[in-house]
Amino acid sequence: MSSSSSRPGTLPQAPPGSLALGAGRRPNGRCTRPRSGHVVAVLLYEGVQLLDVAGPVDAFTTANEHGGRYVLKTASLTGGAVHTCSGLILGADCAVAELPQDIGTLIVPGAPDWRPAILDRDLRRSLTELAMGARRTAAVCAGAFPLAATGLLNGRRAATHWEFAPSLAHRFPKVRVDSDSIFVRDDNFYTSAGVTSGIDLALALIEEDLGADTAREVARHLVVFLARPGGQSQFSVRSRVRHPRTPPVRAVLDRVTEDPAGDHTLESLARRAGVSPRHLTRLFRAETGTSPARFVEQVRLEAACTLLVSGTDAMDTVARHAGFGSPETMRRVFQRELGVTPGAYRDRFSTTAASPHRPSPDSAD
Repeated sequence: MSSSSSRPGTLPQAPPGSLALGAGRRPNGRCTRPRSGHVVAVLLYEGVQLLDVAGPVDAFTTANEHGGRYVLKTASLTGGAVHTCSGLILGADCAVAELPQDIGTLIVPGAPDWRPAILDRDLRRSLTELAMGARRTAAVCAGAFPLAATGLLNGRRAATHWEFAPSLAHRFPKVRVDSDSIFVRDDNFYTSAGVTSGIDLALALIEEDLGADTAREVARHLVVFLARPGGQSQFSVRSRVRHPRTPPVRAVLDRVTEDPAGDHTLESLARRAGVSPRHLTRLFRAETGTSPARFVEQVRLEAACTLLVSGTDAMDTVARHAGFGSPETMRRVFQRELGVTPGAYRDRFSTTAASPHRPSPDSAD
């Protein structure tokens, strides 16, 4: 690993000590032919985010210690090394043209400065050919931009980092941008949010291939959370509301977040804040953009979702611990806000798998 002082835009050969990820580079620079297994090809290009590459690579490599047969290949357009956005030089196994034909998973990492990638005709052409030939294609974070530039995401739902979502929607209006989900799947195309969500996405792909038990072992080894389903929001309810200016509103937000099942009627919250219910309502809406009752309900919904995917408690227990009081009240909120029952939510998200379709609202508990 080394810092690069070379001129950006060049593709240097990997110097001694540079970071080289992959499996099998012959002395002549060509990728070795995998003996067997699922080929995971990672496309490298100038300015790429290092963690977008290293996170999924480490996840798939760890899966090989638990029965996986992944063959990791990193490839740049020329086979040379690339500069990451942090200035580190990242070596490639081979050139894109030398990759095996039978790619199981194509990983498209992102670059914080995504503009050069979408303007690079050679990159777009190579990415199009690779994605059309791969069994599945997964873009991490801003990797959605070069993938969208190929036109392959037109009409599809796609996720990216929340900061990039408006730009992705503006630049590629035919893409249905999901600015909230950690990752989404549309047919054989997977896209994810911020950099660490590339690990969540890799875990979901591993689970798809090898089952939940193996994905769980990989997550445990990497010391990351397994149960971050694709539909989970990039933000907690507490972080989505505007930062309040006054201590009474901040105190209410903190109290509700700390104890979703507590007594959070308007009157009790107002007493805790030391103001009248009317004044609290006015302050709360002015400073957060929502009402106290709405905030309480959203925090309880978030708590219920977490309890459903992380445990096996009965619905009445989940409802009580989340603050809904009864399974029927919880069910009504789930139906209204998410379009599914609590039972259907648990069935869908109790593993890491990303589903291309929302469960039917008629799913039974």
